[in-house]
Amino acid sequence: MNNEKLKEAEIKFGNPLYVYDLSVIEDQFKELNNGFRKISNFKINYAVKSLSNISILKFMKRLGTGLDTVSIEEVRIGLSCGFKEDDITFTPNGVSFKEIEEAYNLKVKINLDSLESIKDFSKKYNSYPISIRINPNILAGGNKNVSVGHNESKFGIPLDYIDEIIEMENKNKIIIEGIHIHTGSDIVKLDKFEKAFKKIFLIAKKFKNIKILNFGGGLKVPYFPEDSKTNILNLSNSIQALIKDNPFVEKNNVKIIFEPGKFLVGESGYFLTKVNYVKKTPNKVFIQLNSGFNHFIRPIFYNSFHEIINISNPNDKKYEYDVVGYICEQDNFALKRKISKVRKGDVLCFKNAGAYCFSMSSNYNCRVKPAEVCIWENKLMKIRERENLDDILNGQIDIFNI
Repeated sequence: MNNEKLKEAEIKFGNPLYVYDLSVIEDQFKELNNGFRKISNFKINYAVKSLSNISILKFMKRLGTGLDTVSIEEVRIGLSCGFKEDDITFTPNGVSFKEIEEAYNLKVKINLDSLESIKDFSKKYNSYPISIRINPNILAGGNKNVSVGHNESKFGIPLDYIDEIIEMENKNKIIIEGIHIHTGSDIVKLDKFEKAFKKIFLIAKKFKNIKILNFGGGLKVPYFPEDSKTNILNLSNSIQALIKDNPFVEKNNVKIIFEPGKFLVGESGYFLTKVNYVKKTPNKVFIQLNSGFNHFIRPIFYNSFHEIINISNPNDKKYEYDVVGYICEQDNFALKRKISKVRKGDVLCFKNAGAYCFSMSSNYNCRVKPAEVCIWENKLMKIRERENLDDILNGQIDIFNI
């Protein structure tokens, strides 16, 4: 999206503001879908947690994705957006059995990641097929907070327990229809994927009712001009080779699923903020923004890099700044970052702000959440109102004024 369109969005809708380019999402979907076109039964399930606005979800439905959900609320939102039950997979972690039962009652696909939850499920619903999320004991991912497939992770069923689950199935206590794996996010090295892929095929062959192989997400997108990304064709070729070595996949028409979130929406997003002050000290020059990690937590939580463009003054000489927020914490968006000369009132744009940005926002410091808009067919459309103080107070109870 060019600077002029971003300026137009900021003038029309104010700031802070999230802007999403739906054409980028469509292009990313096509790249992934076309990359796997040689696999006959292939499905993309969009990771709702990355960006859950209903307009985004309905756009995903138009493209033809299913949904990867991690809470019963995400399941219900997906159903309300028109997704079919079979196209929604519920993969919880540590939730109550009541929530799992709700998913069962809604008849969506269920994917459990602990032996304990499987045993509970088998006592009441042993005829309802489920998938299991395994922990492959592989360290992969761009940051420790997104590396989730190693042996100290809370996610997934350790390989040591697979035989016990097989025994449960052999005794008709459970039906396992799918194997799921997710090692982490921002993975670029093919060998990390291949190690996990080989394990999922080895485990799947031990079960008798496998209809789904779910490879999770983790596909990397570039965050700066020279950054690397996951090679989709190489990834697809790796899967195809494993399918060829495992005839049961084609024989049983096993569905191959990927669950991208960031890959689909990350590069579509832009976060626009206004410069309150350019604060000079003997040691540094701080750019103080009208936002904080309450709106945009990725640089603080994941130590992630997001390119920053001064869309008000993009072509001036670049200077080194520390870009910080207005929260009463050390909310540093970027340190020692070179940006075109910044002045009070300028609008800065953070790129790659589509995934895990608005969806992780909060009302910390009693700050309201920003608006969201999208661009489609060259039209700017609001898809979420900016919050106000009433939204923060809504639901609170004043016990001293009853």
